[in-house]
Amino acid sequence: MKALVLDEYNQLNYRDFPDPEIQSDEVLIEVKACGICGSDIHGIDGSTGRRKPPLIMGHEASGVILETGSAVENWQPGDRVTFDSTVYPLNDWFTLKGRYNLSDNRQVLGVSPGEYKRHGAFAEKVVVPHHILYRIPENVSFVEAAMVEPIAVAAHAISVSNLKPGSSALVTGAGMVGVFVVQLLKLFGASPVIAVDIDDKKLELAEKLGADFVFNSQEDSLSDKILELTKNRGADFSFEVVGIAETVQTCIANTRKGGSVILVGNLSPQIHFPLQQVVTREITVQGSCAINGEYELVLDLLAGKQVDVAPLISAVAPLSEGAEWFKRLYAKEPGLNKVILVPDN
Repeated sequence: MKALVLDEYNQLNYRDFPDPEIQSDEVLIEVKACGICGSDIHGIDGSTGRRKPPLIMGHEASGVILETGSAVENWQPGDRVTFDSTVYPLNDWFTLKGRYNLSDNRQVLGVSPGEYKRHGAFAEKVVVPHHILYRIPENVSFVEAAMVEPIAVAAHAISVSNLKPGSSALVTGAGMVGVFVVQLLKLFGASPVIAVDIDDKKLELAEKLGADFVFNSQEDSLSDKILELTKNRGADFSFEVVGIAETVQTCIANTRKGGSVILVGNLSPQIHFPLQQVVTREITVQGSCAINGEYELVLDLLAGKQVDVAPLISAVAPLSEGAEWFKRLYAKEPGLNKVILVPDN
């Protein structure tokens, strides 16, 4: 098969690669669409340590089942599917407790941190276990289905927050996942929804897709403006979707006493943390890791046209052109959002 392979750091090649082989509990999928994730972009230069070459990256994908293993039931060749980015064991303690995203032996598609290597979906074919599959509704396209993973990450963050309708919400970071957090917050009844970013173009998009108010983080008196919009208390819930010290601190500083900060971004392994603010104002800090069963919800929302992905898709391009699109994304080309790679005709 053809695949886009990270052969060395900063070296992506579209080349022949051995077809994957399926085990008894797995299915072979013909990939129809796969999105380039920000974590893929950060991973190609080796800085994250989670994509050691040679590796086929890609975990935001959809396709058609070509073949099923001998132990697979209820799935047939021809089924239109998407799949979780996390490959988790069914007999793990955390999985059995309903927390498969925390399972000790989980793997992530298209990732190779050293403990394991799991080839992903920037290829004509990919293999996944059948228990992470989800059917794509008839009125959802393969390209739309390739957007389920980042929407589900946003949905999980809101799920773990225990947000109630009418709560005020602050979102720092209006990138891909951040904008989906904004969309879902509005859908789930948060009010007002305030988005903060350093990029005015991203803020324009966040406002178009549901943010009631948007602010550039470099504006003067940012905290005063947020206080004015939240009855002089601060946000009930703040969602940090970047993963650097500055945005974490912005969230904590602008959350009300007794409020909650949900940490979604994780660009930085360690940050300076304002401990006294958290302790003396009794703020809850909640981590949100990946996805834990939100795919079905997101597919239903897409089928019902309740989440709009079109404004976030900048290009749908052939897999053979993937290396060039990676370069443009790595260079942070202005105005470039999600790029979906599809098979060459």
